[in-house]
Amino acid sequence: MNIVGRRADGYHNIETVMYPVCGLSDLIEIAPAKEFAFSQSGIYIDCDTERNLCVRALRLMQERFDIGAAALHIHKRIPTGAGLGGGSANGTTVLKMCNEIWRLALSDDKLTELAAELGSDTPFFVRNIPQFARGRGEILSDFPLSLAGYWLLLIKPDVGVSTKEAYEGVTPKTPEIPILQILQQPPVNWRDRLANDFESSVFAKLPLLAQIKEQMYGSGAHYAAMSGSGSTIFGLFASEPTIASQYFYHKELLR
Repeated sequence: MNIVGRRADGYHNIETVMYPVCGLSDLIEIAPAKEFAFSQSGIYIDCDTERNLCVRALRLMQERFDIGAAALHIHKRIPTGAGLGGGSANGTTVLKMCNEIWRLALSDDKLTELAAELGSDTPFFVRNIPQFARGRGEILSDFPLSLAGYWLLLIKPDVGVSTKEAYEGVTPKTPEIPILQILQQPPVNWRDRLANDFESSVFAKLPLLAQIKEQMYGSGAHYAAMSGSGSTIFGLFASEPTIASQYFYHKELLR
């Protein structure tokens, strides 16, 4: 993930490639109801109901289209503050579910436009295919990256990273080698070329993350890095990893 510039609106311009992970997801239920109801289970979501991205997505659809009240339930399995896009994925999923339930027949382009009102990375989850993201993360173009056959390992320790502080610790710059050029090569060649610009400042404050990354390389990872602004570390392996961890842990064979 490259941070390439600061914007007049206070955001940063980024360049990154986003890749869908199908084996880890939250569960969302929406049903028409006489009045709004919200419930949750699984990992606790510590925020006001109306600030929850799923609720914001539902409110947005209710404002723009002729849909009534709904009952919304979230079973949370993706850790919050992990840099995995779980909340953004959920918000976009609510948009798509409303489109289906109330038969609105909205195009992907319209859903992408609506998703951009919820956040910078929410538009990616409309189509959920590998994409190159620019701008705040909302300018997307398809990128033919396949990691099928690699094992993905995610480890998220019990530490959090403030996105605001992560950005404050980065000096924007243009990468020496464009990210898309690096990704034309296999993951085994990415280690010294493909950087997450957040890592240097975040690792200085949270050395445990650097230790987990090095543990993955020591266990045979072809590539390992922090996901987004953290605090999840991911690794790509040619064979099933055998690392044990006391923290949140997920592995799957990518397809």
